[in-house]
Amino acid sequence: MVNYLLQLTLIFFCGLNIINAQTYQFETLIDVESTNIKNQDRTGTCWSFSTTSFLESEIIRIKGKIIDLSDMYTVRNTYFNKSVNYLYRQGKAQFSEGGLAHDVINAVKEYGLVPEETFTGLTIDVEKHNHAELVEVLKSTLDVYIKKPAKKLSSKWKLTIESILDVYLGKKKKEFYFEGNLYTPKSFTKYLEINPSNYITLSSFEHVKKYSSFILSIPDNFSNGSFYNVSLDELVNTTINALKQGYTIALDCDISEKTFSSKHGLAVIPKFVKDQEKSLTTIVEEKKVTPAYRQEEFENFNTTDDHLMHIVGIVKDQEDNTYFKVKNSWGVDQGNNGYVYMSISYFQLKAISVLLHKNAISKVLKKKLKLENVVENNNF
Repeated sequence: MVNYLLQLTLIFFCGLNIINAQTYQFETLIDVESTNIKNQDRTGTCWSFSTTSFLESEIIRIKGKIIDLSDMYTVRNTYFNKSVNYLYRQGKAQFSEGGLAHDVINAVKEYGLVPEETFTGLTIDVEKHNHAELVEVLKSTLDVYIKKPAKKLSSKWKLTIESILDVYLGKKKKEFYFEGNLYTPKSFTKYLEINPSNYITLSSFEHVKKYSSFILSIPDNFSNGSFYNVSLDELVNTTINALKQGYTIALDCDISEKTFSSKHGLAVIPKFVKDQEKSLTTIVEEKKVTPAYRQEEFENFNTTDDHLMHIVGIVKDQEDNTYFKVKNSWGVDQGNNGYVYMSISYFQLKAISVLLHKNAISKVLKKKLKLENVVENNNF
């Protein structure tokens, strides 16, 4: 009888746990229009795929047109700029496939944009992107020039770098046709009404004065891009309010946590370590992230800038917990058809920065940052 009662008790509590353990059920609250998910394949060019996707959503918002932009045109131009930076710094700089959202904006300003059909970055014998060999060849070549074996730097070194990029990614086109009209990359950018000066990057750190502009010292910031420092609450609220207004956001974040799962399409920060595995399928209590804890994790290198994605919406679970709908660039065969639902706690702890349109920022925060309203036009 005792054993029987014990079995009934165990069954009761197991059943209670099953009832209390709630499998995620998501409801879409905001879904800003974006283009189809792509795959960056075997490259470290998430920074271009995410920010190019962001610009595609900007074109939809501004012009009401869906246009597939070339991710690799920007990559090609940024690799050249990165090569110049590496040589001028005599090899004392990071040279890799990585970059940040502002590198795309810088490339747009300097080189313009082209449609995907004009520049794919794939040569005749290549079907998928893989830049491992390309980057090694570029770096090795630059290292030779830095050593100056001929005792003098060749005046042709830039032409050599351009030639390598031509071989691996394809030659740049000075002119091209799109929908029956002839454009240059710069005139195409004006047609799209994308003004690079309209976009800024926000972040939140304790080692920098609030509402100041600063250069964030992280490895991929080779171009010394500027960030505006705001409070953590302002970073979250600005992102939410931007989405409510129909703007999307380019996101730089850390995805090294075990609870970031492309397979499950989820990113959360459980309060308890024991809940890490469980949290990928079941709602658990999340950690409350303070600015101090966020700063500590950054300074311990537990939070790094290892991936960029594109925030396009907001969803909630059945307990009214809020998540950002984040568009990834690893194809559609993962998680929520290629999207990741990122909890506010994960964003608070692991978001390095966000890039967005100035007009997506509140008047109060604009005043603190000394930013002016911008009129969207193509006069730049």
